[in-house]
Amino acid sequence: MFHRRRGPAAVVLALAAALSLAACGGSSDGADKGSSAAAGDKKAVAQGGGEFASAAQKTAAMGTDAKPGQWPRTVDHAMGKTVIESQPKRVVVLDVGELDNVVSLGIKPVGLAPTEGSPELPSYLKKDAGTPQNIGTINNLNLEAIAGLKPDLILGSQLRAADKYDELSQIAPTVFSIRPGFTWKENYLLNAAALDKTAEAKAKLAAYDTKVKALDAKLGATKPTVSMVRYLPDGVIRLYANASFIGTVLKDAGIPRPANQDVADLATEVSAENIDQADADYIFTGVYGDPKATDKSRAQGNPLWKNLKAVKAGHAYDVPDETWYLGLGVTAADQVLADLEQRLTK
Repeated sequence: MFHRRRGPAAVVLALAAALSLAACGGSSDGADKGSSAAAGDKKAVAQGGGEFASAAQKTAAMGTDAKPGQWPRTVDHAMGKTVIESQPKRVVVLDVGELDNVVSLGIKPVGLAPTEGSPELPSYLKKDAGTPQNIGTINNLNLEAIAGLKPDLILGSQLRAADKYDELSQIAPTVFSIRPGFTWKENYLLNAAALDKTAEAKAKLAAYDTKVKALDAKLGATKPTVSMVRYLPDGVIRLYANASFIGTVLKDAGIPRPANQDVADLATEVSAENIDQADADYIFTGVYGDPKATDKSRAQGNPLWKNLKAVKAGHAYDVPDETWYLGLGVTAADQVLADLEQRLTK
């Protein structure tokens, strides 16, 4: 698909489409939406597969051949090719990963779709994000609100909003990655290509790499194992594995994982009754949404939890869900590295 920004008549059509979809109350959930636990969805966990495993490699091949400062530019992305006529000034982001990306590049977005479980602007980005207007949530976009903002660029992902892409691309040039999560670095460079900020993004990733190497060296050759536990609504408890945002950060730093998390999947799921499967030298726990709507208290009231190695050693810590699990960008990754250094080098 090849998309160039439409003229006024097409924008009117887009607004009509937005009104129609909004009236239907449709959700942007797709068949694979549950596979992204990084944004707190409580459905089935993605369990490998060729398309899932190749998402990072495919995203890395996307972007633009345009030189710095060259406009118009054509951006190859998950939904085809999009022409961006000039430097975007009014950017709408459809997920927290895109929010982290644009804010880290010095851009204050005009619109944001937060997650259902964390509807506020993430606290770690408040200082630099400005006051983006709420445009629904990641799984229930308000197309009318998006059109009303008159954006000149929309950034999102195929996983989240493939079914809304045609309507969105009629409102403004739209660039989609394949999915959020473990592809965060590739997504960052794709977003940067659309914004003519590639050099800045590469510099931020290089600085992240420097911090990762410093933590790796500080921890030494014999590192403790780390278990990632996240409580979600309706009794879902996930142990995050390598193909997740937090999984990539831990792997980059050479931090070992328990065998049940050292796998090329997003996560494995356990119940409160078998929380002993979360055992490791250190446990870092996140909660998506209201803790009372999860099984956290039941799981941690279980004698099996109290007998875990990390718990008995005082090495079980609650961590901010908004950075460790929802951040999905370089700013969040830097915060996670700082938290890891504080906890693992005591």
